[in-house]
Amino acid sequence: MSDDGGLITRPPFRDTRLPVRTRVADLLARLTLDERIAMLHQFAPGVERLGLAPFRTGQEALHGVAWMGPATVFPQAVGLGATWNPELVRRVGEAVGREARAMRARDPRVGLNVWSPTVNLLRDPRWGRNEEGYAEDPCLTSALATAYTRGLRGDHPERWRTAPVLKHWLAHNNETDRDTTSSSVRPRVLHEYDLAAFRGAVRAGAVAGVMPAYNLVNGRPNHVSPYLREQLRTWTDQELVVCSDAGAPSNLVDSEHYFDTHEEAVAAALLAGVDSFTDHDQDASKTIARVRGALERGLIDASTVDTAVGRLLAMRCALGELDELDEFEGAAGGIDGAFDTPAHRALALEAAEQAVVLLANDGLLPLSESGVRTLAVVGPLADECKLDWYSGSLIRRSTPREALAERLGADRVVFADGLDTVRLRTAAGWVRVPDAAAEGEGPAEEGPTDEGPTDEVPADEGSLDPAQTAGRTDLPPLTVGDTPTDLSLADWGGGVLTLRAPSGRYLTVADDGFVRAAAERPGGWVVQETFTLEAHRDGHLLRHLGTGGYVCVAAGGLKVAERDGSKEETVFRLEVVERGEDAVARAAARADAVVVVAGNDPQIGGRETEDRTTLALPAQQERLWRAAHAANPRTALVLTSSYPYAVGDAADALPALLWTAHGGQAAGTALARVLFGDVSPAGRLPQTWYASHDELPDLLDYDIIASRATYLYFDGAPLFPFGHGLSYTDFSYGELSVRREAGLTVECEVTNSGPYDGDEVVQIYASAPGSRVPLPHRRLIAHRRVRLRRGERVRLFFTVPIEDALGFWDVAHGRWTVDPGTYEIHAGASSADLRATATVTVEGPPPAPRPVLRRGLEAADYDVADGIVLVDRTKVRGDAVACRDDAVGRLLFRACDFGAGATSMNVEAARDAAGAGAGDDATVEVHLADGTTLATVSVPPTGGRYAYTAVHAALPTPPTGVQDLHITLRGGLRLARLGFSD
Repeated sequence: MSDDGGLITRPPFRDTRLPVRTRVADLLARLTLDERIAMLHQFAPGVERLGLAPFRTGQEALHGVAWMGPATVFPQAVGLGATWNPELVRRVGEAVGREARAMRARDPRVGLNVWSPTVNLLRDPRWGRNEEGYAEDPCLTSALATAYTRGLRGDHPERWRTAPVLKHWLAHNNETDRDTTSSSVRPRVLHEYDLAAFRGAVRAGAVAGVMPAYNLVNGRPNHVSPYLREQLRTWTDQELVVCSDAGAPSNLVDSEHYFDTHEEAVAAALLAGVDSFTDHDQDASKTIARVRGALERGLIDASTVDTAVGRLLAMRCALGELDELDEFEGAAGGIDGAFDTPAHRALALEAAEQAVVLLANDGLLPLSESGVRTLAVVGPLADECKLDWYSGSLIRRSTPREALAERLGADRVVFADGLDTVRLRTAAGWVRVPDAAAEGEGPAEEGPTDEGPTDEVPADEGSLDPAQTAGRTDLPPLTVGDTPTDLSLADWGGGVLTLRAPSGRYLTVADDGFVRAAAERPGGWVVQETFTLEAHRDGHLLRHLGTGGYVCVAAGGLKVAERDGSKEETVFRLEVVERGEDAVARAAARADAVVVVAGNDPQIGGRETEDRTTLALPAQQERLWRAAHAANPRTALVLTSSYPYAVGDAADALPALLWTAHGGQAAGTALARVLFGDVSPAGRLPQTWYASHDELPDLLDYDIIASRATYLYFDGAPLFPFGHGLSYTDFSYGELSVRREAGLTVECEVTNSGPYDGDEVVQIYASAPGSRVPLPHRRLIAHRRVRLRRGERVRLFFTVPIEDALGFWDVAHGRWTVDPGTYEIHAGASSADLRATATVTVEGPPPAPRPVLRRGLEAADYDVADGIVLVDRTKVRGDAVACRDDAVGRLLFRACDFGAGATSMNVEAARDAAGAGAGDDATVEVHLADGTTLATVSVPPTGGRYAYTAVHAALPTPPTGVQDLHITLRGGLRLARLGFSD
């Protein structure tokens, strides 16, 4: 009621009783075109006359609210993947969503459109962003992504706690040249692997949208991907929002050169389905000008803008942005904010415990407090709680050393970090850290705090986290003199080094170029704390990797010279005061047992923008576990890392080996509880651990079928298989039964037959012996993590749609299919430890051959290929095939039905006259399996890569019946399809 007793009239877009579509349509009609255009940028301004507040798409929340100050930090995403526990992951998502709401209440800059989770499959463990994904398997990834987004979204049917966006659409697994490389993805891999990771969460209704990846797929940038409309938007009736990755809209012209002008690029992105443009940080003017230019040129019209803005407003409506706050909270049943609660702290510990994977154990574990009077805790990560690029600031933390000292007493824990103690000498004297820095306070310990979010807020994925920058200039630079300073040197592999002063601070380089002992930890979009030593004359040059320049002695102290500066300026001689392995050996010899904690720093040698080149453990860390084991056979190696390592020697030599991702704030406590048996480990590997990187295909080879990659197709013997993980107890499996009801129903019995209570992860796999097409050796179709007391038995039931369990993408007919035949269903403890098997028979007509006379052959729908790459048929949609490097390519199409005979053929192809090989012949040769040549067609220059022509050829020897067809391509052409007629 108004003050005079009359009714208050609100515009329809404020009326919570109306459907979202009605509210959005009303608001759109009230906005001017300029106001709508402005909303397409990540930082949408407010509209004061309508009472609309500013809105920002994008808030990182991969394993806790990131970049906005103190928050609960959960294990890395790959660690959450190792839990194999969707219900736990859902609760983590719920906690993160509640903290986002709580932080939002304190600071409106905290976004509710969260860009999480990352569902790119961990196809190659060398990928720098391995830490961000859940698993190499689409079934497991989909289950966990669905769970996390459900937690973030909340349970209310209309009101959303946060609006999650899945990253990164599509087929994105390389950081090397990530904005210019193209992932060649055949239709089977596209549908069975890459799309499958996104499909489940979208169909579950828990996702607000997706973010396209930087890379191209089949020659076309993901930001103009036709799959956004042809696949993504067909999976749900919900209005999904597509948010661009940072800077990617500009990449369409600037680095990818896919379009000539930014107006064309922004129009194409909008027409493809991109709704929000993350570009030029908070400066929206360039995006606005480009959209206006596209409108003026007639590349798009106002309805295109309205479609995108309508989706954004629908998301804002679901988040309560169009409601009165009290009405929204009430309608949502209390979408409240809970921050750093005891429940969240307990959940962080539970998640860290469940993420620990026991890789090998020869009876050393669990340790007993009575049997271990003194414990050596050693290694570069033994007293660390590492953060990654998408971590929040720690409110509290625990390291392995701290947690074990708290448990046993500090006097019973012997520590050595295993770093080399070194001195650096120049011709001008010893390198020294000035007393003001060397004797100052060490790195600040992060403990309970009531601080609010930081003052600076990163605009997008390319922005710096203020907590991880090292721009301090209040400390004096390093100097040279008569007295040396001992420095701790860590070698992270590949010659990448960090150096720490006695204070514990890292040597770093600020904007003024001087080297200081000023950083609490390595970090930043460009890490400023890493160096390398390059052999030079009788010493070394010290190169700063962040700038590429060399460290030299200058007026005022050590400084990084300009990148093109002389290498002759300063030669450093390295003196090793003590090798890290010697200190570790001494500590190990004093103890009853040893825990070596090794692994990676998430900011170094494998992270966003940087792929790894090897799976090898850094040589310095290899020496540490070997030295510890030589001094004390009771040595366990704990790998705390964002990705797998090839550690075959350690697995063979050591009595115990564990892996955990960086476990967030409770990492140390969780590890201590597992080591001493408070928790029986039950984490399982979410990806294959290979014996060597030599077993991996090229990083850019996305065809997992042809390259035999991931556990699905790998033909070798892995070091540790997908799904592997041991326990302190034993589990036995009873008979497995499978029946066809509403889908495929699998029933199995599991018993805890060992001495401890514990969790078992029951894994259900399907295989198709004798399949007519190459299918996975076995593929995960269901799983469940179940808690069993000693002696407890449980009967488990799983129901899976037949198509999901046994189907594949039939390239011959362009659809999902399940072939008739006998399939095997397995239950077990890993993909290689199958305890029970049953069979199920699918009946039906035999597969039909390719109807080539009626449908022709799409070149991309091959069965087998060699020497080819998939390319964009047009800039809008469709795929074609080209020879890799304009050389020779071969295609095989099986079971082509030519009926009574095909007498002619049309080859649809394009050839750029200005392209490489334009002066050479470009031919398409078609022949049968017996070597009979049907025709050889020369493709003339057509005037451009998208200018297709149809070249007709008679078939003097008409093929008849069902036959395999072989095609050989030569030269710089693009083959789109072949048509046949009788």
